[in-house]
Amino acid sequence: RTVAKELSCFRAICDDLGVSEKYEIDLDFFKTIGASALTDHTIAVPTGGIEAGVPITYVPFRNGIFLSIATAIAEKEGCSVIAIGVVEEDSSGYPDCREAFIETFQNAANLGTKETTNITIEMPLVHLQKSQIVEESLRMGAPLHLTWSCYQSEEMACGVCDSCRLRLRGFERAGAVDPIAYV
Repeated sequence: RTVAKELSCFRAICDDLGVSEKYEIDLDFFKTIGASALTDHTIAVPTGGIEAGVPITYVPFRNGIFLSIATAIAEKEGCSVIAIGVVEEDSSGYPDCREAFIETFQNAANLGTKETTNITIEMPLVHLQKSQIVEESLRMGAPLHLTWSCYQSEEMACGVCDSCRLRLRGFERAGAVDPIAYV
């Protein structure tokens, strides 16, 4: 739903951090798979509060697919570390955010690549609460004004989808003001 905005944010963050070499991979196939409010526009994004269980915003195996692509790139480039920003706080709803999943995927990646490839997948945020991520990001001077979380809008964040609610709660608990605009 917000691919154009997320890509714009990705490019702006890369520019801000001085990253000149980057990969932009076409992920339109997620629309074909569907089964998620984030990839199928006929499914409404929930706005009634954070859902229990696996929410309709779960994209089937998304992080597994992202890690597969990252593994292929890492092997091609001769890199030994992949970092992913999964947060276990989200794992009750998103099974591919669990630490156990990422660790198991790392084993599979190393079994499925050349013998000379040895990849470690780092999860620096996995045990942090959203408020701790906000605090650490502010401490580091991360360009939070260039980030995007909203599931519904590419103009101004809606403030009511699960992702906006989690983001706003993280900023509130950190005693900070979110720098992006909300409706």
